[in-house]
Amino acid sequence: MQYSSAMVGLRERKKQRTRRALVDAALRLFADKGYEETTLAEIAAAADVSTRTFFSYFASKEDVLFYDAEERMERLLALVASRGPHESPADLLVRLIDEIVYRSGEEEDLTLEETRLRMRLIMSVPPLQARALFLLFDTQLRLAEALCEAYPGRLGPLDAAAAVGALTGAVKLAAMAAISRGASLQEISDTARRAAALAASGLRSLG
Repeated sequence: MQYSSAMVGLRERKKQRTRRALVDAALRLFADKGYEETTLAEIAAAADVSTRTFFSYFASKEDVLFYDAEERMERLLALVASRGPHESPADLLVRLIDEIVYRSGEEEDLTLEETRLRMRLIMSVPPLQARALFLLFDTQLRLAEALCEAYPGRLGPLDAAAAVGALTGAVKLAAMAAISRGASLQEISDTARRAAALAASGLRSLG
């Protein structure tokens, strides 16, 4: 039996609602009880689903806070693969930062307070710190590999890795510093853009 496009669309929307309910429930519980004190079963119950359903969406409690990581990564890789024929590596990297900061910000389905809570937890809970560092490292490696593939014979692995690390590291650290000071979303975006501009000025030698 084949599903119609309408049925597939309905099923996908239901999955998105369930995932969102789990994220909302987890953030509420983390804010009220603390991350370490909150259990998977409590998150599932607060979202009105079973623990088994929770594991259909997330492999662990940590994953809830990084629910959008892979989706954003795939979007960035697609941008690199579709780079313009005359677009320089430096310009492409700056465009990636615009994607991260502006489009992601426009589509962000967390409130400012939820975003601050998520970042506060990531910066203060050791397992989340480790996970965030792993994801940052993985993102940098995958983007560097994609950058090499996008500029064959023009950009080597070392140059690509250094460029990606410089730009993403500058933006990430500046944004986290702004969040820790209680900045607004606009201030966070502006801070990230300034950091990207500073880092990009040193990447123009890439062409």
